[in-house]
Formats: sequence, structure tokens, C-alpha cells
Amino acid sequence: MSEVHLRPITDAIEQACVGLRVGDDQVRFVATNAESLAQATVNPRLVPLAISDGTARGYSEPHVPMIGFVMYEIDCGVGFILRLMIDRAHQRKGYGRAALKEVIRRLRLEPEVEMIATRHRHDNAPMAALCRSLGFVAWHREGIDSNSGEIYLRLPAER
Repeated sequence: MSEVHLRPITDAIEQACVGLRVGDDQVRFVATNAESLAQATVNPRLVPLAISDGTARGYSEPHVPMIGFVMYEIDCGVGFILRLMIDRAHQRKGYGRAALKEVIRRLRLEPEVEMIATRHRHDNAPMAALCRSLGFVAWHREGIDSNSGEIYLRLPAER
């Protein structure tokens, strides 16, 4: 089972973040990390984080390469996972699952988070499978166009 370490994006690692790439067949599913970081610059509610292998834990400067990127926001009681990407060189090793589980753990610790949610494109089968395997279920939102091409998901409340 892969372990991950999440840390804030600093000036020292921003270029490494921008340099991460998904596979050619996945480009249509995710925004570029440069675009996500630009959004986070103007929206202080967005929390962009670098994903590294768990062996990076405890080091002030990462001694292993960044392997992915995740970004979430907390708004109106919802911890919404907006981005998750793992670099193509590190895919299919369990890092995506580990990163999503770590973000969920962190969001559950935030007192203002009443619900955890995410979304993915309708045709993104790998993300759909990952979300289902972690317990996400359909979230039908009033006023959201069902023809938008995106599926909204939420985690049921913990018991």
C-alpha cells in the first residue's frame, strides 16, 4: 500500500508542480497544474498541495520528487476536492488512492466541513471507479445542469 505526504506548494517546488504530466489519454480530464496554481493565487479558499511519496515526511526540503498535485476548498460547509492528478511516471502505484484518502482525512478534521464532495467528467472511468471504491455516492444538486458532462459525488456522513 502506497503512502503519501502532502505539503503546501512553495516557490521552491512550484516549477516541479507545473512540470508534472498525466498520460496523453488523460489530458482532457484535468486542468493543468499551472492553471490550478493561478486560480489558487487569486482565491484564498483554494488549498493546493504537492503529493510526494510518504518517505518525504519529516524533511523540510523534499528529498524525493513530487509525484502529484491535489487541490481542495472549503465553502458553505462543503470540503470540495477540486483537483487530483498523479504524474504519468507514478500512476498505477496506489498514490491516487492514498492521496484522496489523506485529503478526506484532513477535511474530516476541519470543524466547518459538514460534507465532503468532488466531481469528475462523465467519461473519466478511472476517477469514477476510485471515488466509488472510497464510498462516494451520487450528489444531485439543484440547478446543476445534468448535461454538463460532470458527475458530482459526496461522501455519506460517517457513523
